[in-house]
Amino acid sequence: MMRRGDKATRKPARQNRPRGRSAIPHPPQLPSYGITRDVRMRFQATAGAESGVTFQNLLDTVLVATSATTGVDLFEQVRVNSVELWSIAALGTPSTAILVFDGTTAGAAGDMKTHTDTSMGVEPAHVKARPDPLTQAGQFQASSANAAFLLDVAAGTVIDVSLTFRQPVLGVANSSQNVLVGATPGAIYYRGLDGKTAALTNFPVVGAISVI
Repeated sequence: MMRRGDKATRKPARQNRPRGRSAIPHPPQLPSYGITRDVRMRFQATAGAESGVTFQNLLDTVLVATSATTGVDLFEQVRVNSVELWSIAALGTPSTAILVFDGTTAGAAGDMKTHTDTSMGVEPAHVKARPDPLTQAGQFQASSANAAFLLDVAAGTVIDVSLTFRQPVLGVANSSQNVLVGATPGAIYYRGLDGKTAALTNFPVVGAISVI
């Protein structure tokens, strides 16, 4: 008869290994040091106008001053998620808002669809549209003079642009297309939707500090 303590009845020693996982052989992979930011920006038309908005215009809306008169974009790439318009005139007076993703350049082509609504002054004309996902206008784009979309709006039209900005931290510095006025080096500023200074833009940013 086996007695307690005999070798045949001893239980194997428990191994000192964590349950449910194996040892990590090295630090985990880092997916990216880049910065991606979703933002909804609001602008308002000072005067009625038909105006094209480029990808450079969109990237110039958020910039960092490098001197009193020069600046670089905070982000390197941008994607248009949607554009929304509200427009109204006096009672009984028509007011029309038009939006077209009109890019014709290879690599940044739009869907060329016209999105429009007309108000009779009782409630605002309202347009909300996004670029067709099968077109390049709805994909990330670098700074360029290629058309992102076309606006044809009346004075007072409120314009909301939903964007995704991306900065992959590659050391690329996109210079602002128009000079700054009285900026503080290192400070972050917002600009109008047409890339111009606060004194000249027809589409000033609402609720943020513009470059002066």
